[in-house]
Amino acid sequence: MNGFRLAAMHWKVGAMHELQYRVNFFLQLVDSAIRLATGLVAIYLVFAHIDNLAGWSRHELLAVMGIHILLSGVVRTFIEPNVFQFIYTIGEGEFDYVLARPVDSQLMVSIRNLRFWQLVDVVIGAVVIGWAVSGIVETTSWFEVVGFLVAVSCGAIILYCMWMILASAAFKWIRVDDTAQLLNGLFQAGRWPVTIYPGWLRLTLTFVVPLAFAITVPAEGLTSRLNGGTLALTVIVTGVMLLITRAAWLYGVRHYSGASA
Repeated sequence: MNGFRLAAMHWKVGAMHELQYRVNFFLQLVDSAIRLATGLVAIYLVFAHIDNLAGWSRHELLAVMGIHILLSGVVRTFIEPNVFQFIYTIGEGEFDYVLARPVDSQLMVSIRNLRFWQLVDVVIGAVVIGWAVSGIVETTSWFEVVGFLVAVSCGAIILYCMWMILASAAFKWIRVDDTAQLLNGLFQAGRWPVTIYPGWLRLTLTFVVPLAFAITVPAEGLTSRLNGGTLALTVIVTGVMLLITRAAWLYGVRHYSGASA
């Protein structure tokens, strides 16, 4: 509970800081609108020539895109700013001050920054998901609704883990920024279901960069494709990712020599 209160305090301060620059809200609206329009045009061009893409209909692909936009908003709001601030902190030798505080260092670097206006993407993603669900003929059962909520929560945690594992590399390699941009590029592949990709890429996006569990599986919950086994595997993968993330962080802290070394 102390962690939740600490996070709430930091996010409140971050939101107050961001709210001072209201023009950023309109800039974010323009940016989100452009990316939404680009995604919609891509889907329109695809279905101008075919009836389905690897078994996915137009509205089902809209569901995938909506989940991608929503989780992108979560990453840009809560995860990405903290990762880049941490990388900067390591480079400037200021991480010692984080370790000196009476709170878990991983928790501290994960919650101290927030980009409030990026929540626009979360709202737009939710709207697109609602639009997609309204066009899907199949009736969504309670299991699929609960499965979607569990899967999308796991997706957010998996994305956090991916970013934090990358951030932990900053303990050894200062120039992690380029790798972060590569991760951003790979994340764009999640706009489409992993089942449309070739086998080698599908395996990569499932077990190396687990976007399949982060984005495609929640979409399966909205399109009557999700089963109990897949949902259980998603929860297991999420747990494993959390363990790997924690181990990577503790290893980095243990071998961190400090700014004065």
